Amino acid sequence: MSRYKILDQHGLNFVTLTVVDWVDVFIRKSYKDILLDSLRHCQKEKGLVVYAYVIMSSHIHLIVEASGSIPLSDILRDFKKFTAKTILHEIEHGGYESRREWMLHRFAYHGKNVAGNRKYQFWQSDNHPIVLYTLPVLAQKIGYIHLNPVKEGSVLEAEHFPYSSASNYMTETGLLDVAVVDLPMSWVGYVPGT
Repeated sequence: MSRYKILDQHGLNFVTLTVVDWVDVFIRKSYKDILLDSLRHCQKEKGLVVYAYVIMSSHIHLIVEASGSIPLSDILRDFKKFTAKTILHEIEHGGYESRREWMLHRFAYHGKNVAGNRKYQFWQSDNHPIVLYTLPVLAQKIGYIHLNPVKEGSVLEAEHFPYSSASNYMTETGLLDVAVVDLPMSWVGYVPGT
């Protein structure tokens, strides 16, 4: 059971979805692409609006809202269930995961400690939602999301990290369509090329 509740199911929320034990699953393109495909499905079929995102090696940050009748917690639950099932299947049967045994051991360890005695648990239960009520807080969270890969050392400039919405904000193109918030870049904590 999650300790953190989404207080505004149809409002703007910053959420973080983290793999158990912070396992670095998303170092492989195929697993990141599963996340993107599932986000696209949620956008098209469930009314999910994505304003910003970044896929890091063990977690994903999102600024999202539910625009239709489906509550955000239900969309995230379905997203996590589908992506966990799909990625675990790839790990087990894909034939190219060099860390297969170790990863499955970690997921099995967490699965046996969950009510219902699941075989595996992939995602941590909590999403750590933060409702975003003001533009300055929204801008700060967008900057935080986009600067994650820079602070980690993956890229020198935020817009060069492909699995992020930073390029959507800088060049209006990206791997996932997002609803770009019109804010001065100085508000979000970075200016391109600096």
